[in-house]
Amino acid sequence: MMSLTTGLTEGTTALEMGDLARITVDQYEELARLGTLADPGVELVNGLLVRKTTKSPRHSATVMVIEEVIRAVTPEGWHVRVEQPVRLPEHDEPEPDLAIVRGNAIDYLERHPGPADVALVVEVEVAAASLRIDRGDKLRAYSRGGIPAYWIVNLIERRVEVYGDPVPEGYASLVTHEPSSDIVLTIAGQERGRVVAGDLLPEPRTP
Repeated sequence: MMSLTTGLTEGTTALEMGDLARITVDQYEELARLGTLADPGVELVNGLLVRKTTKSPRHSATVMVIEEVIRAVTPEGWHVRVEQPVRLPEHDEPEPDLAIVRGNAIDYLERHPGPADVALVVEVEVAAASLRIDRGDKLRAYSRGGIPAYWIVNLIERRVEVYGDPVPEGYASLVTHEPSSDIVLTIAGQERGRVVAGDLLPEPRTP
């Protein structure tokens, strides 16, 4: 089993953190095809195999809640994928918590969806360390790939960060939504629905 992990941080590229050998998406997928890469707990970010954070109950439950909310406003011709790869040549294949993807699941039996197939990616964060990655290397990966919309559901600060207008070094726009705010879901340049930010930020029920 091949294993390479690194701690990527906000505002720091992986290559600035040392002499690390990067691989391409093609090489990454070939390792998986050959069975050489047998660790399901990693994803490819900036050419590096990054170990994914162990999911807490709060994270897992929140992803399930968000899936229900997002699925309810996802239009025909698109579907929601949960914790599945998005192929962003040349050095990124992250596995966002959720993504809205063109078509249906059977369209991707032979390949992972790429930038032209993806309308939105969503990452859910309960820990400061992984939030830095989501705002840093992952954000740059999604923007480089041309993903049009990126949401960070920030459970630490109880808000949703909505990034849009991708440029090579990041996103040109950021709107931060407090729990009472409406978030517009835009797909292929058209408004397709709205969700209340608070519906993406569930809290434990009191006894």
